[in-house]
Amino acid sequence: MIDRATVDRIIDAARIVDVVGEFVTLRKSGVNYKGLCPFHDDKNPSFMVSPAKNICHCFVCGKGGTPAGFLMEHEQMTYPDALRWLARKYNIEIVEKELTEEERREQNERESLFVVNEWAKDWFHQTLLTDPDGIAIGKQYFRSRGIRDDIIEKFQLGYAPSRRDALASAALKAGYRAEYLVKTGLCYKPSQPAPTQQADDTAAADGQPAAGTAQGPLTDRYRGRVVFPWFNVSGKVVAFGGRLLDARTKGVAQKYVNSPDSDIYHKERELYGLYQAKKAIVREDRVFMVEGYTDVIAMHQAGIENVVANSGTALSMPQIHMLRRFTKNITLLYDGDEAGIHAAMRGTDMLLAEGMNVRVLLLPDGDDPDSFARKHSSQELKDYIDKQQTDFITFKSRLTVEHATDPVKRSEAIGGIVKSISVVPDQILRATYLTDFAQRIGMKEQTLIAEMNKYIRQNLEEKEKERERNSRTAEGPQPPATESSPAGSIGATPPDSMPPDSLHGSTAPVLAQPSAASQVELLLIREVVRHGEEIIFSDVETDDGSKITLSVAEYIAFDLGQDGLRFSNDLYNRMLDEAVRQQHNEGFKAETYFTSHPDVAVSQTATRLAFDRHQLGGRFAVQPHEGTLRQRVVHLVMDFRLGIIETQLKEIQRQMLLPDTTMEQKMQLLKEHKETKELRDILAKRLGSDLIV
Repeated sequence: MIDRATVDRIIDAARIVDVVGEFVTLRKSGVNYKGLCPFHDDKNPSFMVSPAKNICHCFVCGKGGTPAGFLMEHEQMTYPDALRWLARKYNIEIVEKELTEEERREQNERESLFVVNEWAKDWFHQTLLTDPDGIAIGKQYFRSRGIRDDIIEKFQLGYAPSRRDALASAALKAGYRAEYLVKTGLCYKPSQPAPTQQADDTAAADGQPAAGTAQGPLTDRYRGRVVFPWFNVSGKVVAFGGRLLDARTKGVAQKYVNSPDSDIYHKERELYGLYQAKKAIVREDRVFMVEGYTDVIAMHQAGIENVVANSGTALSMPQIHMLRRFTKNITLLYDGDEAGIHAAMRGTDMLLAEGMNVRVLLLPDGDDPDSFARKHSSQELKDYIDKQQTDFITFKSRLTVEHATDPVKRSEAIGGIVKSISVVPDQILRATYLTDFAQRIGMKEQTLIAEMNKYIRQNLEEKEKERERNSRTAEGPQPPATESSPAGSIGATPPDSMPPDSLHGSTAPVLAQPSAASQVELLLIREVVRHGEEIIFSDVETDDGSKITLSVAEYIAFDLGQDGLRFSNDLYNRMLDEAVRQQHNEGFKAETYFTSHPDVAVSQTATRLAFDRHQLGGRFAVQPHEGTLRQRVVHLVMDFRLGIIETQLKEIQRQMLLPDTTMEQKMQLLKEHKETKELRDILAKRLGSDLIV
């Protein structure tokens, strides 16, 4: 349990730009910052960060919040864990009781998997550094590859002893549950098939029974291997890779064993080395993509830190989206053999379609980034990369068109490059690529334009067919989306019923496409969030003759409470009640209080309402005029009442038309209708005039 004073210190110290900047590349935009939203596939920066308000918000998907709220959403943390993360970042000491083993077991499963992986990472690393076999075998292997101690420490490299259950025994002894060792992939049960055939061969060679016949509860997945931990973008250990040592890899088809997918790890969503590289990627505004763990490590050792690896898996869309948060510039750096060429060709079109600027560098045949880096000095490696990397047109032309003598094969090669150009989303860049390519091959540009337009039409038709297939299989109808106007995109025309500065496009149920009535509620609760503590009435006389002072929140609650009126949205009622209760607490500021609220629903709603869609700074800042807040709140309260009266009138009319309504009942309903209509007209007249109160 973290005490309130420490929580306040953490909240005061946390700066939203610092925190979001750990995960998203931010650019200055007026008084704010903006970047690509990390919560949805964002191609046009829609994620705004306000240093003044200390909050962030996406105007497309609606997600964001305070520093703690952002971490809770992005890293799937609990509120206390988000506070601990911030405390570590800002060197704030937290004094709280240490978790007992029983409390550790009661943590939710996802956090338990992270805890187990963190422990295993430390165990592998310490085994490498202190265990006799770790030093003699594991560390010697890294020495033979020229890997320095500081790099071993930076990537937390480790070693798994060859004994079948070395890690399992240590983990169980430390109090970790067997089910989590299996779910993380650190171990597997004897009844399960071995992860690879060579794993069983290794166990037999070490005098241990094969996995399929082993006697015992658990078998270590990485035994007899050097171990490479995988960190996610925030530094949590999500998986491991284990490599057989050089002397044992002859004739083995698969040298590496990697973690299986789990609740915290999906290989198509992670990139090895991203955590260690993200700051350098932002600084250099470029990322190098290589194939394997040792390639990443060798590049770091050579002084090039903006490098990641997809580690043998096909490049995926989630991986590309993750990289685009940090940079749009990528260089594919592969060895020059057939596999390297295939890997470079395979990923190019996907990267181009996502708006990435792609360059390619194939190393001399026989070299990969690891071996090449070990043969050359840091400066030689950097110079070679700068001089030899080429844009994707030059790369593909050299491989296909320039070596094609047969007219049919040359035509197919040209068509393949034009098809790649057709997926580039930026029209100007697309046209520039096409012009350069036409000049390179000596062909009329108009011919290539006609071919490119054919591919563009095909792409649109395929997307439309895909949308129709999804629509047929989905439970409900799918909203139409086109290339020129994607659903929910910035710049889409808001519904006519929405006020100019209202928030729209949010995925949150409380804010999605509000009706006229719920919209008034939204505007009222927005005033509570933004100005709830501000005094708008002094010396208001109550029924007993006493005089009171009313803030925005108190006035709304007081006025509605006189007739027992409540919002239809229960979350708004809770927020209004809480604002009134907190009103007389020293230092209470509604916006800070609600945006920092531990209830995620409250904090996210408050963040959306606190964030203006369009903010002006400097000499363009809009200064509030005296009385406008008071007028606005009173207007909105009367609007709310008017909406209730309109609903009552419709209900009276409905009852009058019922076939079983007697004449006496109709006369009574007519009287009620007249009185209600008169009240409605009075309110409407007041709302239609310049209200002075």
